[in-house]
Amino acid sequence: MTENFVNQIEAAEDKLRHAMLTSDVGLLDALISSDLIFTTHHGAVMSKHDDLAVHRSGVLKFHKIELSEQRILPMTSAAFVSVRAKVSGVFADSPFEDEILFSRVWQQTPDNIWQVIAGQATIVQSQ
Repeated sequence: MTENFVNQIEAAEDKLRHAMLTSDVGLLDALISSDLIFTTHHGAVMSKHDDLAVHRSGVLKFHKIELSEQRILPMTSAAFVSVRAKVSGVFADSPFEDEILFSRVWQQTPDNIWQVIAGQATIVQSQ
């Protein structure tokens, strides 16, 4: 795969981080596939509708998302991303601060738009 391909995924990841931090539902809607399957760090499975709803309602509000250890595995019309994140915010009026390992599958649509189609989050335990 070309360096341009990896740059596109890095840019999509940055847009996603920004959309999550600002609860930009319009941008999240564009970046998330209608077919999304996302498993949270609590084991719940969320759809695109579920994901957008928590941002739209204000139930989830991120204050910080600091990324590290990003790895991108390019595939044909898709990419697998593993990234570690220090996150903080509020969920249902309860503050949180965690270190999470996110895995995401980005799929390129026929219109050449990158969207997350699958993902998973795991809380990283302190050593």
